[in-house]
Amino acid sequence: MVMRKIIEIDESRCNGCGQCITACAEGAIELKNGKARVISDSFCDGLGACLNVCPEGALTIKEREAKEFNEQACQGHKKHPKGDAGRSSISPCTSPVSLKQGTGTSELKENAIKSELSSSNQLANWPIQMRLVRPWAPYLKGASLLIAADCTGFAYSDIQRDFIKGRVTLVGCPKLDEKDLFTEKLVQILQANEIRDITVLHMTVPCCSNLEGMVSDAVLRSGKKVPLKSFVVGIDGCLTA
Repeated sequence: MVMRKIIEIDESRCNGCGQCITACAEGAIELKNGKARVISDSFCDGLGACLNVCPEGALTIKEREAKEFNEQACQGHKKHPKGDAGRSSISPCTSPVSLKQGTGTSELKENAIKSELSSSNQLANWPIQMRLVRPWAPYLKGASLLIAADCTGFAYSDIQRDFIKGRVTLVGCPKLDEKDLFTEKLVQILQANEIRDITVLHMTVPCCSNLEGMVSDAVLRSGKKVPLKSFVVGIDGCLTA
């Protein structure tokens, strides 16, 4: 242990936006329960690259006794983060499609035909945006809900087959949507209907992980006991639990 400068995070001011995580080249910060936190003192170099990106001023530099910065351990952590340990694969990793410039119309049509043959649209309700859904809509009665972050439909190619099929789909963005309005709408839906279960699907990016907390909060506020499970999609198209 040595006396040195290190990042300190005031959780009471943190809004969980995740911008500090992106700014930290060492990967020393993670989002847990909707709040940013330093994973280990040994991963933080104390230089403060994350300070200026925080919109709430929740990050400061404090000089205190801490473990020495360990660059080797930091690099190992970035390659194999502990947060991925123990996560089981839900389905084979879907290889992301390469976006090539100049893709011909014939190739696009061929891909569309192949897609149509391999799967069909499983969407059972409309609208799907949380802000537009009426809590008393008939398709919500006794439904299993899929509450998905907007981007998941683009990142996970088998979302129709693996998640939308057999569920009522509601989508939103935990970063861009008004958190209180989103949560209140879900509370209304839960109180007006006997929902069987809820599946949450969000991206691995920090700001997106808030979706699970928003849904959990709504379930708690509704007074209902609804089974809840969550899945995470990486930007590479891989799915983890």
